[in-house]
Amino acid sequence: MSKKIFSIINQKGGVGKTTTTVNLGTAMAACDAKVLLIDMDPQGNLSTGLGVSPAKRSVGTYDVLSSSKKLQDCVIKTDIPNLDVITANENLLGVEIELSADVDRAIKLRETLRSTSSSQKNYDFILLDCPPALNIITLNALAASDGAIVPLQAEFYALEGLSQLLKTIDGISSTINDRLKLSGVVLTMFDKRNNLSLQVEEDVRAYLGESVFTTKIPRNIRLSEAPSHGIPALIYDHKCAGSEAYISLAREFLNRVNWEVK
Repeated sequence: MSKKIFSIINQKGGVGKTTTTVNLGTAMAACDAKVLLIDMDPQGNLSTGLGVSPAKRSVGTYDVLSSSKKLQDCVIKTDIPNLDVITANENLLGVEIELSADVDRAIKLRETLRSTSSSQKNYDFILLDCPPALNIITLNALAASDGAIVPLQAEFYALEGLSQLLKTIDGISSTINDRLKLSGVVLTMFDKRNNLSLQVEEDVRAYLGESVFTTKIPRNIRLSEAPSHGIPALIYDHKCAGSEAYISLAREFLNRVNWEVK
C-alpha cells in the first residue's frame, strides 16, 4: 500500500464531508489502522465532532500551514484508539492572506507532511477534512494528497458541482501533484424511497462507473445527533443505519487501497 493521504472534498457545504471524515476515520481505526484526521476548515466542525473544546484548539492546522509549530506538536490524541486529530479554529481564516506572497503557498502542507517523519511512520492514513471552498487551504490539501474522496449528496445539482470539482482535481494532478487521483465518490444523505436519489445514483454511476463506492450513506438522524455529543456516530450508536454504512464504506475503501482488513 502506497497511498495514505486523502482529502475529503466537495466545494459545496452540507454534503457530509465532516461526517464522512469523522466516521470513516473511526471505522478505519477500528480496523487497526492508525489514523490522523486534520481539520482544514476554520469552522472547526471536525474538532467539535471529536469532542475537542475550543479552549483546547490553541494550536492546530493554522500553525502547521504557517510553519509556526511542528506537526507533531499540534497532534491531539482522541479517546478513540488509533485515532488522532489536528484541530482548527478561526485563526485559519487568515492563512490565505498570510501565504499570498509565499511562492510555495500551495505546497506548505505537503512539505510539512513529507518532512515530518512522524506523519509517515506513526500513521497508516491521514484524512484531510476540507472546507466548502476551492481556496488556498483546499489547494494545500489536494497538493499533499494521494487521493480525493468526494462525498456527494444525492440531489438535483450534484453532477454539475461534481464536474467542476473533477476538473480541479485533474488540474492539480497535471501541475503540482501528479500523485493525486480520484479515490472515489460516496453518495451521502441517500433516501432509497426517493426517486430523485435513485436517479442521481444512476447518473453518477453512468458518469464515473466503478469510481463510485458501492456503499451509500443514508439519511439518518443518529448521524446528525452525534456531533452535538462530541463523539462519532459509530460510538454514539454503532447499530444505527448510518454507522453500519460507514463501517461498510471503511471496508470498501480499505480494500481499494489494498489494506488488509482485520
